[in-house]
Amino acid sequence: MAKRSKLFIIGGDQRYLEVINQLAAKDIVIYLDGYDQLTFSDSNIHNEVPGDFSQIDAILIPLNGTDKAGKVEAVYSDQSVELSLDMLKQTPEHCVVYTGISTDYLDEVCGLADRELVCLTDRDDIAIMNSIPTAEATLHLAIQETDFTIHGSDVMVLGFGRVGMTVARLFANVGAKTRVAVRKDTDFARITEMGMQPVQIGEIAEHMAGVDICINTIPHMILDEHVLSQVEISTLLLDLASKPGGIDFKFAHEKGLKAIHALGLPGKTAPKTAGKIISDVLYRLLT
Repeated sequence: MAKRSKLFIIGGDQRYLEVINQLAAKDIVIYLDGYDQLTFSDSNIHNEVPGDFSQIDAILIPLNGTDKAGKVEAVYSDQSVELSLDMLKQTPEHCVVYTGISTDYLDEVCGLADRELVCLTDRDDIAIMNSIPTAEATLHLAIQETDFTIHGSDVMVLGFGRVGMTVARLFANVGAKTRVAVRKDTDFARITEMGMQPVQIGEIAEHMAGVDICINTIPHMILDEHVLSQVEISTLLLDLASKPGGIDFKFAHEKGLKAIHALGLPGKTAPKTAGKIISDVLYRLLT
């Protein structure tokens, strides 16, 4: 009989409930830390820290990684939950740590323990699939935070990567006059082919007048003081990029602009779908 993969999940939010149930149904043995408020009926799910870490094939921690001390977010526990160096050293050499984004702490402990660290959100399959609930949640947020229809509104999307492309397409499909700020000539061509208007990202300050909604997907400072000085007070600014984002929030708030750093949208608005995306990829990696 083939060896069954053993996964240790430390912390997590509603998305991880779907991961737990989906993988357990596929005969992955799962140990949990940070779920003491819940009970599970599947015999493959052990709501406890494994007694023998040498049998653990992989460790999954929340997509936002750890804090500086290794603590992780655990929605279903009042206790402090962490990934420790001592724990990692007890795992077999082939054990892999899965997360969403790396942190200095993760880089350090995985390096000291000589264990592989995989950032799932760097993978095209997860990032592209996650862009769907992200785009839908962004549209929902835009509807909530404005007093006009998205149809006919002037929308500027910054970036045309895995998230930016899906966001721009969705807003265009619901009737927004969508412009996309990019650098590459190939992106200019693709944006034009898709019926949207490309803008050179270095010239966005000249194009901000009249923008109703500006959506940033680039994890670098794009909407700085110079650009924001050209933004009208009625413009809604939505930043989808990971921390620290691409908006000078301090200056935006001083100017009275409505600027929202919308992080973790898939987990907040479509946790079941987001969890299934993670579990499908993890299952392929584990088996």
